Amino acid sequence: QVQLVESGGGLVQAGGSLRLSCAASGRTFSSYAMGWFRQAPGKEREFVAGISKSGGSKYYADSVKGRFTVSRENAKNTVYLQMNSLKPEDTAVYYCAAELRSLPPMVDYMYGYWGQGTQVTVSS
Repeated sequence: QVQLVESGGGLVQAGGSLRLSCAASGRTFSSYAMGWFRQAPGKEREFVAGISKSGGSKYYADSVKGRFTVSRENAKNTVYLQMNSLKPEDTAVYYCAAELRSLPPMVDYMYGYWGQGTQVTVSS
């Protein structure tokens, strides 16, 4: 079992950057594929990025490719989401998720563990 805690959200101007962190409890973090999702007001939760348990494979939604980078440090039980060139449409609550498998699913219902979310607001 794993517990997840996100941090790093906040208010930023368009074009700015933020780095989200997701700290996981437990000794088997390296066994979990990790995903980042976001949910804007009135919209469904959507996949943003995912990373394999080894960190060797990464996946991105088309809307964030080239702007966001997912990474992980298994020794620190932490996954990151570096967000650059932020746009107002990136405004959402961002969640990290974990699943005991090698590759990260791109759909939320396949993840068994979720953090509480962190708010990202991008002003124009």
